[in-house]
Amino acid sequence: MTKNKFNPISWVPTLYFAMGLPFVVLNMVSVLMFKGLGNSDREIAFWTSLIMLPWTLKPLWSPFLELYKNKKFFVVLTQLMGGLIFGLVALSLYTNYYFAISIALMFLIAFSGATHDIAADGVYISSLDNEAQAKYIGWQGAFYNLAKVIATGGLVYFAGYLIEQIGAVNAWAVIISICSLLLAGLGFYHIKFLPGGEKSNETGSWQEAMQRLGDVLKSFFLKKHIWIYIAFIILYRFAEGYAIKIVPLFLKADVALGGLGLTEKEIGLYYGTFGAVAFLLGSVLGGYYISYRKGLSRALFTLCCAFNLPFIVYLLLAVYQPSSGFWVSAAIITEYFGYGFGFVGLMLFMMQQIAPGPHQMSHYAFATGIMNLGVMIPGMMSGYLSDWLGYQGFFIWVLVATIPAFLITYLVPFTYPDKIESK
Repeated sequence: MTKNKFNPISWVPTLYFAMGLPFVVLNMVSVLMFKGLGNSDREIAFWTSLIMLPWTLKPLWSPFLELYKNKKFFVVLTQLMGGLIFGLVALSLYTNYYFAISIALMFLIAFSGATHDIAADGVYISSLDNEAQAKYIGWQGAFYNLAKVIATGGLVYFAGYLIEQIGAVNAWAVIISICSLLLAGLGFYHIKFLPGGEKSNETGSWQEAMQRLGDVLKSFFLKKHIWIYIAFIILYRFAEGYAIKIVPLFLKADVALGGLGLTEKEIGLYYGTFGAVAFLLGSVLGGYYISYRKGLSRALFTLCCAFNLPFIVYLLLAVYQPSSGFWVSAAIITEYFGYGFGFVGLMLFMMQQIAPGPHQMSHYAFATGIMNLGVMIPGMMSGYLSDWLGYQGFFIWVLVATIPAFLITYLVPFTYPDKIESK
């Protein structure tokens, strides 16, 4: 049963599609856009990593959203703001200083998107009872990932088509405008169809919000084994942090420069569609594997291997530079399947070993924020390394960067029992 008259099927899918769209466009699609507009790998990787900072810091201002209006207000406001600012990004592409202007605007979108995530999760939790939350969790994840498929698959593919017809600047302006219309349209839709997510009574003033934030932070850093847990969630994705920005740039780069010379249409198909489907399949099977192994502690090292070892496919692509779409897509599917299979282990570890306690939701948010920081920092350095080492040398470095993940995964302690007993 839901706590209000709004049918969850009318707003849960659209809410989480709106959550996924800005994150994917800023984190992945913008990389290909700037590459197609002639920017260097170094500046693309650094700045498109840095603008993701608000998603790391969002737990710091989450208590203050309780002080004004309700959660629906912030969801609708950030969707409309995000749509407006995406429109400004599209216009900025026609200026001489498009890179600096668009990066600044994208940082505002990131701040708006991170705030949206806090409020959207609040609406979901406060508007649905436990039974309904469990019932619609699948819709939540499916439509968040649908945003990824549409953005990195459909929109990137469409960009490739438009580039052939109207040129790169006009093509990308159209694509960003589509993102603007989608997000703004969802904002207007949710004015009518989104439940309120009533204002909490837990926080009544700025002083109380600051005190609550301090209590959450203090209790988080006093948890048993917390520092090794922090090292674990950073190092688990350390290699990915390097690879995530450079892989699309490598796929797009000319063969003469060590890349694969793929078009946006090919990247949209291989990277955004086949890869996204492989990720979903890997995620489902990863969950079943944990259940089969009777708990995360018995499965974690294998999950880490599945997550990190497939990065070798990009080294093979850099060495052999195949022209066959079959081999390129097979490599991307392999890496994305392993990514999905192994990623569930990290998420479950944060839920089961870091989050438990009196501030479970807040501590989980802090853990995910630290995790994102661990991806952002190597992402900022990745462009410098790829320029210095070349693509082959860079992907060798990515494999070296996986070693700390294997070591700490093997040694990490478990505070809470995690074994699944047979019935």
